[in-house]
Amino acid sequence: MLLRSFLRSFSSRALSSISQRPPRRIESPKQLAARMAALPNTYDEPVRIAVIGGTGLRELPGFTQAASLNISTPWGTPSSPITILHHTVKDKTVAVAFLSRHGAHHQIAPHEVPARANIAALRSIGVRTIIAFSAVGSLQEEIKPRDFVVPDQVIDRTKGIRPFTFFEGGIVGHVPFGDPFDEGVAKVVRACGHSLEGEGVTLHDRGTLVCMEGPQFSTRAESKLYRSWGGSVINMSALPEAKLAREAEIAYQMICMSTDYDCWHETTEDVTVEMVMGNMKANAVNAKHFVTAVLDELAAEHNSDLVQAKQYAGSVKFGLSTPQTQWSPEASERINWLFPGYFQ
Repeated sequence: MLLRSFLRSFSSRALSSISQRPPRRIESPKQLAARMAALPNTYDEPVRIAVIGGTGLRELPGFTQAASLNISTPWGTPSSPITILHHTVKDKTVAVAFLSRHGAHHQIAPHEVPARANIAALRSIGVRTIIAFSAVGSLQEEIKPRDFVVPDQVIDRTKGIRPFTFFEGGIVGHVPFGDPFDEGVAKVVRACGHSLEGEGVTLHDRGTLVCMEGPQFSTRAESKLYRSWGGSVINMSALPEAKLAREAEIAYQMICMSTDYDCWHETTEDVTVEMVMGNMKANAVNAKHFVTAVLDELAAEHNSDLVQAKQYAGSVKFGLSTPQTQWSPEASERINWLFPGYFQ
């Protein structure tokens, strides 16, 4: 169960970064720090696309590390340095940002993830589209281990432990969240997934993701309850990440990879180390092809309205209930950091 918790809560010690040359061994913290320190610590151009992850995404063909950014935000520092990757698409080099949600060596528990700092830091470098990966448990028979799911809905079963909004402490804001994922980006993801079906990818176009608090897993009764609600998969990672992305006017889509049947499936064998590691290894290979295909498509149109999330641009202005003249100084400083130039 400890291994299962380690894997389910998203990413792992071996998933701390993306590099062009596959490493021969898992890096120690000292080795990783030395490698990242050798990269430039600044990057001058805006980066529109980010990957938060990532299960099976230690390396991607065609991507090279260009910079490693340590960013401080009003909400603290992100889970890990943000790695800037270069990828060549149609003879044009496009930058992609990568952030490891649970830290470089998976030292951050799900309820400890500094989601506000992660999203704020990505927005500060220009990110407007996020692709997030997560290992999940399946709540439905047809979603088999090693299948991929592109969820379109979320049920929030977190417990308020995680800070989940930028709008507090002297400013009140509300944003629509009826559709928690971006349908335009989801269409690109689905098309890419289906294009790989001949290469072993099985994709479920839609599904309801249950996000639970963790780090413990569901009881059997809870798992059956979530199934009765129409839940498709379950993880500990989607929230508040998706909510904060929406507040920050960023298009967000999660790609889920099933590793097991949670605890509701009483006719299957109990999860074992061999089962989980086998499924993760198979998914890791598929995930590399999947995410590369998605990033190829998004990078090819990185200046498009879709990738720049123009559908959300400026929407926060209409969601604020507190008159600007009544903002507390602290709230004003935070919001103007997140949205520079919006409220001058």
